[in-house]
Amino acid sequence: MPGIEKARFGEFGGREVSLYTLTNSNGLIAKITDYGGILTEMHIPDAGGINADVVLGFDTLGPYLERHPFFGALVGRYGNRIAAARFDLDGAQYQLAANQGPAFVNHLHGGTAGFDKKVWDAQTRETADGPELILRYVSQDLEEGYPGTLNVEAAYRLTNDNALELEFSATTDKPTVINLVNHSYWNLTGAGSGDILGHTLRLCADAYTPTDEADIPTGEIAPVEGTAYDFREEKTIARDVAKLPDGRGGYDMNYVLNGNAGEMRTAAVAHDPVSGRVMEVCTNVPGVQFYSAFKLDGSLMGKGGVKYGSSAGFCLETQHYPDSPNNPQFPSVVLRPDETYSHRTLYRFSAT
Repeated sequence: MPGIEKARFGEFGGREVSLYTLTNSNGLIAKITDYGGILTEMHIPDAGGINADVVLGFDTLGPYLERHPFFGALVGRYGNRIAAARFDLDGAQYQLAANQGPAFVNHLHGGTAGFDKKVWDAQTRETADGPELILRYVSQDLEEGYPGTLNVEAAYRLTNDNALELEFSATTDKPTVINLVNHSYWNLTGAGSGDILGHTLRLCADAYTPTDEADIPTGEIAPVEGTAYDFREEKTIARDVAKLPDGRGGYDMNYVLNGNAGEMRTAAVAHDPVSGRVMEVCTNVPGVQFYSAFKLDGSLMGKGGVKYGSSAGFCLETQHYPDSPNNPQFPSVVLRPDETYSHRTLYRFSAT
């Protein structure tokens, strides 16, 4: 039956953690927990109408409380990397938690206790378009080193035209930087079914932001033409991996999306030829991080006791560019008290 169900998922920091199951009129199912805004399950049909869960993750809350590669999480205050874990804003320098890179000198995904490690306040509602979960969190001034008290709202809508829509918004009482990111790992054959190297992918991006050995952008915006990073025409994820520079075993790169930031447009289309499932990603932000999860090594046991090996999933993280606070030539990530941050992403599902 379409609607929303709430169930106890566990406890963290003295607060109960709940799991919310959203079901649309076509039987699609999304499960989200108020711990970290994590998308734990997404069940969609294949070409024969058979549902399968297509996101990597865990069956219970416990593993999400341990170290893991941000499966399904809402990461912030700033998703992705900030070089040297610091930035300047209006003449003041802010030092953030250093938790990534060689000798852990850079800042990654909001720090040591980012938004993915908080219990959010939750509200549910039924709409004409489908069920909706709204999560809210107040990030205090200087939490993880960021200036300003930030009021954040994250809405998850499972629409009756078979899309999962995420809408993030925020306001602040002091100038700050913000880049909220959903970090779901997708496998359109089904979570735990093997690798995604045979999936095809098209990215609506003529350019990308090259990085150094620590995955920090060099500041350049370079054309994808003539490189292994070119996904303007649909190709398998595996096809050009061997052509990547420096012996990289897979993709982990920010793409500069075509079109106008601030307007909804297609960012990517992924297709699994085995199941026929298709996922179109639309967004209003400037970039998308494509990560082929080649760093997974089989040490994490996921749903059903399956270990997630290299390329067991892929991420399409709609976002502002990494290290934008230190690259004024990139689109601004500064949020001021008279402004409202807005980030929308829509994952539309079909099968052929």
